[in-house]
Amino acid sequence: MLELIIDICQAAKIKYCISSLLSVLAELEPQPRYLEDTVEERVVGGEVARPNSWPWQISLQYKSGSSFYHTCGGTLIRRGWVMTAAHCVDRSRTWRVVLGDHNINSHEGREQYMSVSRVYLHPNWNSNNVAGGWDIALLRLSSDATLNNYVQLGALPPSGQVLPHNNPCYISGWGRTQTGGQLSAQLKQAYLPVVDHKTCSSYGWWGSTVKNSMVCAGGGSESGCQGDSGGPLNCSVGGKWVVHGVTSFVSSSGCNAYRKPTVFTRVSAYIIFTSWRLSPLIGFINRIAVNIICFF
Repeated sequence: MLELIIDICQAAKIKYCISSLLSVLAELEPQPRYLEDTVEERVVGGEVARPNSWPWQISLQYKSGSSFYHTCGGTLIRRGWVMTAAHCVDRSRTWRVVLGDHNINSHEGREQYMSVSRVYLHPNWNSNNVAGGWDIALLRLSSDATLNNYVQLGALPPSGQVLPHNNPCYISGWGRTQTGGQLSAQLKQAYLPVVDHKTCSSYGWWGSTVKNSMVCAGGGSESGCQGDSGGPLNCSVGGKWVVHGVTSFVSSSGCNAYRKPTVFTRVSAYIIFTSWRLSPLIGFINRIAVNIICFF
């Protein structure tokens, strides 16, 4: 079905629509099961996450010699699709995705290992200018994930949704525990409330570096760091966890520089909700609504 929708998108000549659309019929994919804990039940500040408490979090790994090594995070958004940062995968390597992982240095029996069959970079991505935006990519997995208590789908926001200042969010990842430090073996999380665009783009903060297609979070003692890139910004919206950001960059002054919040690609800037009339192409479907990530 996904391949068919891709063909339809291409036939319709949607401007700059990525060839691999993150689009599925809602009834063909199970909806993510939201966690029962609330924001208040998660300890504020950087800490080791409860195992598999962010079950859409993946470890993106590259092959060197006969081994694989963690380099970035990502979000499982459909059984066979992962969303990550373009800067994580803009070079030719052998990639794999690990689902259901907690300690990346040990095998715990809950992991699912998937090779990546294709990488789709945003067509406007410029590897020489991370701050230019468009830092988003889609990975097609070689096989579909099995959803269970340890592996689930991340929920995506509606098109254009912008969260208010101080909306509670968490970053998660295996990134460095401090500037210049080592990667964390265990999945960590840190409380990073949203910093609204007006504040984040003001003088003394990020200024004009931050674009409308980005979202800032944090700015205090906690932040993302190298190795967290591509991973989710998990935000509490309406009592559910929604992936509002893809970890993109931090300040060159350090991972937790004052008034330099972690900057994320704002997922809602790339999602369009549209309706297709497919009856000429699929006799038994008259009309479907699909979520499509298109790139403008």
